[in-house]
Amino acid sequence: MTELTKTLELKLVDPNVHKRQKLRETREAYQQALQEAFAAGCDTQSAANDVVVEYDLSGYAKNVLKKYVPQLCGNSYDATELHNDHPVRFTNEGLQLDHQPQNAIEWYVKIPHHEDYHLWMPARANPEQRDWLEAVYADDAEMGESRLFERDGTWYLHITVTRDVEDESEASADERTPIGVDIGEASLVTVCHPDESGSPVRPRLWVDDGKAVRRLRKTYFTAKRRLQKRGSERIAESYGDALWDQIDDVFHRVTREVVAYAESVENPVLVLEDLTYIRENMDYGEYMNRRLHGWGFAKLHAQIRYKAAEKGIPVETVNPQNTSKACHACGEHGYRPRQATFRCSNDSCWVGEYQADVNGAINIADRYRSGESHRRSDRTSRQKAGDDDSATDGASLTGPQDSQADAENQQTTLGTNAS
Repeated sequence: MTELTKTLELKLVDPNVHKRQKLRETREAYQQALQEAFAAGCDTQSAANDVVVEYDLSGYAKNVLKKYVPQLCGNSYDATELHNDHPVRFTNEGLQLDHQPQNAIEWYVKIPHHEDYHLWMPARANPEQRDWLEAVYADDAEMGESRLFERDGTWYLHITVTRDVEDESEASADERTPIGVDIGEASLVTVCHPDESGSPVRPRLWVDDGKAVRRLRKTYFTAKRRLQKRGSERIAESYGDALWDQIDDVFHRVTREVVAYAESVENPVLVLEDLTYIRENMDYGEYMNRRLHGWGFAKLHAQIRYKAAEKGIPVETVNPQNTSKACHACGEHGYRPRQATFRCSNDSCWVGEYQADVNGAINIADRYRSGESHRRSDRTSRQKAGDDDSATDGASLTGPQDSQADAENQQTTLGTNAS
């Protein structure tokens, strides 16, 4: 037998006004408790407990905070700031499932509100995960931590579940677990690997780092323009070098963490988008083209490649065409109403809306799993003569051209988010 872990995805169905208000009260109390405990620098469970015990939350949420805040305050993450949209976490005893197969909506979930009050909510599940939900309901699988979050007025639950399955025949050396790597602006890098049903396993988003790099690029562009107007070219160059050094430091740390993520996966292969296709096919209008060309795809690719090589982890590339437009669940094209949100155009698809960068990362991994990959040797022959902005020659990051208001962040600090 082999122990497997999966994240089950549930979409809460149209809560009434009363239940919606209670869900929001739970979220607000959780956010306030998290922010206060973090601001107080609670680096022990006892210290965190002294803060969160005063809040109108269930013990299932408080117990998570008592463990999570000390990790944020230095024990694991050493975070410097928090976003205000962390999902509400509950311990494994917090939720309860009920199954009514005779109903149009089969699944119901009990969500803790506070110590003496719970909410029973109907929920739709990913149909590919039905057997896992049934295993949980039959006590044949162990429920772990769960996360409650709202996205564009719709509430979701992600539940970690562990289950014993029959051992399969040993995989050959060529059968690897593809980890999709999506590079963007809202989240500097997003990684995840799909399970057998195509759902993301342990997605991680470097949202704070994307925000930090955007801020540094904006500072660089604004300061350089002002200094150049004053004729201070030497000062502008020196100041710019200092800012780009800070960006490089972010890139090195993030790419190390990407490779560390891959090391935690059995028999991994990191899957990137082919830069040749990105550069040749990039045509989003003059404004976006200038910004994307200055974003540093090549440097991030190069750093991931050599750091992965040092750890013996293979890296492959795939054609990026439509990886951000296609729905990972049904394949239909959709669109982004916001930077961090993907909306599927297929009304019958269970996904509806999804975190856009996670959707892209799954599509990238699926391209590899379907047999499509472009090895470095194949790509080299297609490089443009004199092109110095590729992963293979590790060219320098070009300067920023325009600034961007911070995209709406739908994920949480240091990849502890729900997807």
